[in-house]
Amino acid sequence: MQQPKVLTDSDVASTTKSVMKKLPEVTLAFWIMKIAATTLGETAGDLFSQTLKLGYFLTTIVLFLIFVVTLVVQLRSSRYNPFFYWTVILSTSMAGTTMSDFMNRDASAKFLSNGATSLGWGPQGLGLGYPAGAAILLSILLVIFAVWRLSGMTFQIRDIVTFRGEALFWSAILVSNTLGTSMGDFLSDSSGLGYAGGALLVTGLLAVLVALMKVPVVPNVLLFWIAFVLTRPLGATAGDFLTKPVAKGGLDLGTAGSSAVLLAVLLGLMAYAHVKEGKARAERG
Repeated sequence: MQQPKVLTDSDVASTTKSVMKKLPEVTLAFWIMKIAATTLGETAGDLFSQTLKLGYFLTTIVLFLIFVVTLVVQLRSSRYNPFFYWTVILSTSMAGTTMSDFMNRDASAKFLSNGATSLGWGPQGLGLGYPAGAAILLSILLVIFAVWRLSGMTFQIRDIVTFRGEALFWSAILVSNTLGTSMGDFLSDSSGLGYAGGALLVTGLLAVLVALMKVPVVPNVLLFWIAFVLTRPLGATAGDFLTKPVAKGGLDLGTAGSSAVLLAVLLGLMAYAHVKEGKARAERG
């Protein structure tokens, strides 16, 4: 996957000196915040759909609308704002959790515990199963990347500075987070690895990607997107490990308590990123 050398989006005015950066630099802090946001997305999505018994269908509609609102705020922003950016990441993670659950699950005893026969209002789920759901989502993600490639715009996150580029970026984020949820649930529920084993497997794969960054023939932009997808199943398995019953291999900390702690951690990281970004802007003059 070779990235274009120049931006061809007509939204960029050729007479301007530079375009204000809208997306963050990819650093270690970026990945820590991504994992925190995706883990919170898993626990918060389960909190609404399962603990509060709103169901996958209704929760998906509500969380998707929240995603749209947060995305509009991000797109209308004139520069990178950590609170705006990471709120969209969180909303895609929450929506991705329930979208994946609705696609892959149904009202059978396998997915509904304590003898329940239904969960919330509306359809209980499509029951496609994790492999079929992941295959559909992967196909959609590849189509987005194909359109992105044909548009001639860059895949490098630091160089995405146009409305069309950002729209493609966020479309890929939403689908990749939903795909990552399907992968994480498969590892946790169907692979036999359990929550901790699934998290360790994904961590190992991410370590391989870090090693491949030293290999010149492997494009870093490709490694970025693979890592972006893989951090979602890491968050999904970690979230399940925190919240699921001890009998199922979890810590049984509950979705509400786990979500509150993770939200506090994420808000702290967002505040740190906001202060750091403010200092960087001051230094740039």
